[in-house]
Amino acid sequence: MKNEYQFDDVTLLITHYNRSQSLEQLLKSFTELNCRFGDIVVSDDGSKPEHLEYLRTLKEKYNFRLITTPQNKGLGNNINKGQDAVKTPLTLYVQEDFTPASVFPASFTDALAIMHRRPELDVVRFYAYFEYPYLKNPENGYYDMDFKIWKPGYRKFYAYSDHPHLRRSNFFGRFGRYAEGEKGDVTEYRMMMSFLKNRGKAMFYKDFQGLFFQKNSESEPSTMKRNVWRESDQLILTGMRHLYRHLKFNFDYLT
Repeated sequence: MKNEYQFDDVTLLITHYNRSQSLEQLLKSFTELNCRFGDIVVSDDGSKPEHLEYLRTLKEKYNFRLITTPQNKGLGNNINKGQDAVKTPLTLYVQEDFTPASVFPASFTDALAIMHRRPELDVVRFYAYFEYPYLKNPENGYYDMDFKIWKPGYRKFYAYSDHPHLRRSNFFGRFGRYAEGEKGDVTEYRMMMSFLKNRGKAMFYKDFQGLFFQKNSESEPSTMKRNVWRESDQLILTGMRHLYRHLKFNFDYLT
């Protein structure tokens, strides 16, 4: 018999846009892992009618609160209105195209224990595209992210990410609200800079793709569009991109 995991002081906050089947898979996975949260909030960013209709069906099955908007307003607004609805002291933020791994509940229990014991922590991160370059103080697979402006490289700036993470629900009071009316990448970047400038403290799970899987199907592909400059692996463009980021990140942090 599987263990049951009751996380009463955590709200599962999910942002959603036109991927109701992906959302169903996420909710189903948490249910199959016997994860129970104090509350579940789904913040929808003006999805098409067929997806909204399906969301209402899912709402009855999975007992979540649905926060809607009459038109698409972007990632910043979607996270803001979702976080505004949270009533518990902690928030597990996940976008709808992720699925938790079987080891997640036990590891999340460890993350919660760390957050309760260390009130200075703002965020515990569960997923990334690469390992954060400066880690210290290991505990159950989690490490403190050690940002110092003088350390080499620009990847040190990626202390915050919109990928799945646990955070304190007073996050806005510490770092401000997400920028609205901007592309998702810009919104995330501005929060990253605010997190660093306000001396945010975060932990990072070293097996950074071992707790969640990101899934995009042909029927529900990613809604995040990136340009050639960001995605190209051509040697010249890659070098220019790295130099640009190094200069911009340092400039924006210091000014």
